[in-house]
Order: sequence, then C-alpha cells, then structure tokens
Amino acid sequence: MGRRDRRHPSRGASWGARLATWGPVLLVLAVLSAAGVVLWLDPPAPPPEDDPAAIPPPPGLTLPAASPPAPVAAPATGVPDPAKVRRALAPLLRDADLGPHVLATVAGLDGTLLYSSGTGSALPASTLKLLTATAALETLGPDHTFATTVVDAGPRRVVLVGGGDPLLAADDLRGLARDTAAALLAAGRTRVRVDYDTSLFTGPAVSPHWPASYITDGVVAPITALWLDEGRPAEGFGRVEDPAAVAAAAYARALTRSGLTVTGPMREIAAPAGAPALARTDSLPLDRIVEHTIETSDNEAAEVLARHVGLATSGAGSFAGGARAVLAVLDGLGVPTQGAATYDGSGLSRDDRLDPDTITAVLELAAAPEHPDLRAVLTGLPVAGFSGSLTGRFAEAGAEGRGLVRAKTGTLSGVSGLAGIVTDRAGRPLVFALLADRIDLPDTLDARAALDSATAALARCRCG
Repeated sequence: MGRRDRRHPSRGASWGARLATWGPVLLVLAVLSAAGVVLWLDPPAPPPEDDPAAIPPPPGLTLPAASPPAPVAAPATGVPDPAKVRRALAPLLRDADLGPHVLATVAGLDGTLLYSSGTGSALPASTLKLLTATAALETLGPDHTFATTVVDAGPRRVVLVGGGDPLLAADDLRGLARDTAAALLAAGRTRVRVDYDTSLFTGPAVSPHWPASYITDGVVAPITALWLDEGRPAEGFGRVEDPAAVAAAAYARALTRSGLTVTGPMREIAAPAGAPALARTDSLPLDRIVEHTIETSDNEAAEVLARHVGLATSGAGSFAGGARAVLAVLDGLGVPTQGAATYDGSGLSRDDRLDPDTITAVLELAAAPEHPDLRAVLTGLPVAGFSGSLTGRFAEAGAEGRGLVRAKTGTLSGVSGLAGIVTDRAGRPLVFALLADRIDLPDTLDARAALDSATAALARCRCG
C-alpha cells in the first residue's frame, strides 16, 4: 500500500455538527418531495489525485492552449562584486556574541568564491544534514521508497520486517495489519504469533560519538530499521527505550482489531530467507522525506538516510558505514571534502567537523541544472521567518531577510550555524555557510540573531 501524503481527513465529527449541516438540506428536500419535485443528487466526481490538468473542460467550452508565462522581471545580470559582499558581511561576523571562532563562505551558484573568512573546520551541527540528504538523493534517486513488509514465517507465525522507513506512522501499521488479516483469514488462519526483524541496519543503535544524555533525556531515539513515529511515545515527550518493540506491539494490537487472535510473546528475529510477503507499505518518495528532514531538522530521519546510503554503496548500514558513504558519494560528485570528519548523519555528534566550503559546494551542486534529482535539498530549506526551523527567526534581527533567505540551521550547545541560499537586492542568488562553534552559553540567542542579521545583510546588498 503506497502513499504520497500522510494527511488524512478528520473522522468522528459530532452528530450535532452533522445535523447542523444537513438539517436545512433535509427540510428543503422534504418540501420539494411533497410538491412532487424529483431531484437527482449526483455526488461530485472525486478530483484526480496527481494531475488536475487532465480534467476536461465542460461541454461547449473551448480553452486556449497553455503557454509558458511571461517573465515579470528581467533576470539578474552581472557578477557579484566580492568587495561589496565583504563590506556587507564582514563587520557583522565580528559580533562578539559569535565568539572567537567564526567561519564563513559565500559563493555564486556557479561556484565563484565571493567571500571567505576563517580557516580550518568547525562543528557543523545540523547543517551536516545537507550533505546526508544530497548523498541519499544521488545514491537512491528522488522517487525511491522504503518498504515495510510482513512475511509468512510458518503456519502460525508472521514477521514484521523493518525496511528503514524513517517516517513510518500508526496509519501505516494499521494498514499493514488489515492487509495481513485479510490474507490470513482468506486462508482460514485465525491465530498467529508476531515477531519482528530489524536486521537491515547493523552496528550500535546509539552513536558512541553522542553524549549519553541524548538518549536518557529523549533528545533522539535509538536508530533502528523499524519504529513508529520515530520512536516517540503515543503520549508525552521524549523517546521510547525500544522503538522496534513498541512498533511491533502496535502492529499486533492492530491485528487483533482486524479479527485475528495474536498468541505468544513477541521476539526480535531475522525473518526466514525467502518467506513469502503477506503485506507491505511503502514510504513517501525520498524527495519528500528529504524536504521534511531539512525543513524540520529531523535528526532521526537523517540518521536513517545516512544508513541507507551506506547500505546502497557498501552494504554497511551503520553509523560508521553511513558517515563514510556520505562523504564518498560527495567526493565522487566533486564536492571538496578535505578535512571533513563526520560520525553520524544528523550533526548531533560534537566530533563532526566541516569546512564551510564543503557546505556551499553541496548547495551549488543541488542548484546545478545538470543535477535535477538533487533539487529537494533546496526546496526543503526553511524560509526565513515563515517555515520549518526558521519560523520563529528573522523577526527583529535580520527582518530584511524574511522571505529572501532559505537556510538550514545548525544548533548545539555553544554552536550556531546557518547555511543556504539568499538573493541580493538585484535578485542574484548567493549560497552561504556561516559556522560559529565557540559561543558562550549566555550568548546563545544573541549569536543566533547575529547570524540572522548577517544573512539579511546579503539580502539587502546590491552586490553587483
């Protein structure tokens, strides 16, 4: 059972609300019926799911052929002036709130270096997700999906097999249970035991390069190929201790509601090789997952994507395998990765290091006409002051950047980063990466505002 959208219409509207809506309609129908009037109430045809342009016009209406819209403004011309970029940006990056170690790179979409400040590398925090997402799209393709399956493991046993769907949700498990029950009941089987398989990923579920408090404080879930809502509990906050077991238990309960008797304790096992599939559900396409991951800075999803890159390139679906594979894929695309040290896919590790040149090169690559499959890296970037992790930013400091800056945030204790794309006053697009990783904790919010002001300075710059 595939899906392009997880949103579902609300169910269970109150009878009072329904009566308020339909009462007047029923009254009119009753009056017309008494007068001998017959109405034919045809339900409206459901709209097509994917192609509204395929709807034919009403009879007798002739529509002109669609033509490309005319441009509303002339394209930006000229080469940005590095001196003007420097004058706009450099004073703001000397803000004391940013601490003593600030790295910055600004470039044109064609790779022309316009400004560079600082040397070496810095903690990227969540700006690392840009690298992970790019490598996943390049390796797997934007239409790739991840399947969660149920296989028949014997007369009275089924195995729920995790396929590494980072956004597997309760509705997906309920659909799997309904399809499983239908298949078993059709074969006359009413009793079944449920086991689950997480063997797609290997290595530790918690990175040895993460502080132990990440798990105990519920910052991030243990990374596994099977979970429900990324390991979040049904109620409350934090993460559950064993996401795979919780997901399997939810699936077993859904089987019971679908008419089967579930017996015995659940076990984590490897599904028998060649076991026939009873049901499956496919994830959203990868480009949609990437957009979600970047817009919301989803740590769990990024870690799963890194493991998929590792699996696809070397068969190593682990923290180490994923981190190595992401850099190898980018290196193969010509992205400069010298000096990079990464240990996860999300940027949660305080051992990660990146040069801002690496990040801007990834953004240039995603914008290149010859790489349309990478476009979701840019379309997923939050819009300053409006969406995702930038919704509450650029309100006062950097207000000129609202709507003109699209960027990935990067935040850890003492670390603040911003990397993305901005258009200057003449409409010229620039890519940038700003990293500060020695911020005093009391200056955290002021440092964030300083980065907002710096990128907004690029938005108001006439840099040509």
